[in-house]
Amino acid sequence: MTHGDAPRESTALLTDRYELTMVDAALRDGTAQRRCVFELFGRRLPGGRRFGVVAGTGRLLSLLRDFRFREAELRYLRDERVVDAATLDFLENYRFTGSITGYREGELYFPGSPILTIEGTFAEAVVLETLALSVLNHDSAVATAAARMSVAAGDRPLAEMGSRRAAERSAVAASRAAYIAGFRATSNLEAGRVWGIPTMGTAAHSWTLLHDSEEDAFRAQIQALGVDTTLLVDTYDIRTGVETAIRVAGTGLGGVRIDSGDLPTVAAQVRAQLDELGATGTRITVTSDLDEYAIAALAASPVDAYGVGTSVVTGSGTPTAGMVYKLVARQDADGGWVAVAKASTDKGSKGGRKAAFRTLDDGTATSELIVVSDGFEALDTVAAHPGARALQVPLVVDGEPDAAYEGPAGVHEARAHHARVREELPVRALALSRSDPAIPTVYTDAPPVP
Repeated sequence: MTHGDAPRESTALLTDRYELTMVDAALRDGTAQRRCVFELFGRRLPGGRRFGVVAGTGRLLSLLRDFRFREAELRYLRDERVVDAATLDFLENYRFTGSITGYREGELYFPGSPILTIEGTFAEAVVLETLALSVLNHDSAVATAAARMSVAAGDRPLAEMGSRRAAERSAVAASRAAYIAGFRATSNLEAGRVWGIPTMGTAAHSWTLLHDSEEDAFRAQIQALGVDTTLLVDTYDIRTGVETAIRVAGTGLGGVRIDSGDLPTVAAQVRAQLDELGATGTRITVTSDLDEYAIAALAASPVDAYGVGTSVVTGSGTPTAGMVYKLVARQDADGGWVAVAKASTDKGSKGGRKAAFRTLDDGTATSELIVVSDGFEALDTVAAHPGARALQVPLVVDGEPDAAYEGPAGVHEARAHHARVREELPVRALALSRSDPAIPTVYTDAPPVP
């Protein structure tokens, strides 16, 4: 991705109406310019997951660059009478000039983790709520599911192939999130073009059905793609398909794909048949409605790779991460800082600006340590926690996103970071059953300023 001079599509109306009506009212009563701290976090890990994976950060930063109210957006707001003329003037000149700190993309998170901290005036920070949540809730749900599948797959490669089970733009975002969390390739070409993700794919059942015989289809595919291709052998009879594939391609055939049947049983039968035919190096890929549980059940089977579709792009039953965006501190009328928190039953928040650390014991995570400040004294307390790793980094400084987290380079760094931090998880975090979070979230007050 590049940031050229040509204007791109505005992202400013990817938001909820109440954000702009709050700005409108705040401009009227004089609170619009109060400095505020908003926090994006999850109260819990949905679906009984033992850890979550942060994804979408780089996408959000790029979308923030295009958060501009241009003529078309202002005309719509004027025609629909969403806000008054003074607010339209404010929005015309809107630029986020504040700061955003947060967890690096690919990082693990737990209940209460301050994944993003957004600091700025009320008017410029509140309007980012829906955009931030829509990106991180979707991408983190996909990444968390993908990480569980990656854990279940072990060293066997995973390919994402769920574009047809998601909205067209969500499919691209899902491919990106899955790659960050451990998948090795995607079937989605736009994800490959925009994010630099390796792409894969050969032929569907329609290719075999197009030809007068399965043998004709296999010969044509090999002629086009070479003998290292993967042949789909279950359009008709699997055993016959395997025999035909090796007869046509020879024992050097790259792979066969199975997309139906009782996979553990079928995979074992296909492996035995391939070996009997001398195709001992031909790989077996399975692709039939897989999720993390099905992948785990295939751990002892002679499978070489997995292709996952519906389950990964829909979060494997948890399509949203359930994150929220809350005001946690603000300036009062005299300029002093006040910690604020929502107290609703089961929907409470914890006020104050926060710093986050992961405590480690010989390299293994033991807790999510959240240091809370009511008075906004310095929160760089890592020196007081020598066995901890600081989790937050600057993402936006004075309104300027850090380009290092964007584009294909940002995706590949997020993938590498995820692989590193996943090594910190305790063994119990790798189980797929529903459970409490793998490590506790511990809150502590910031030490007083000397």
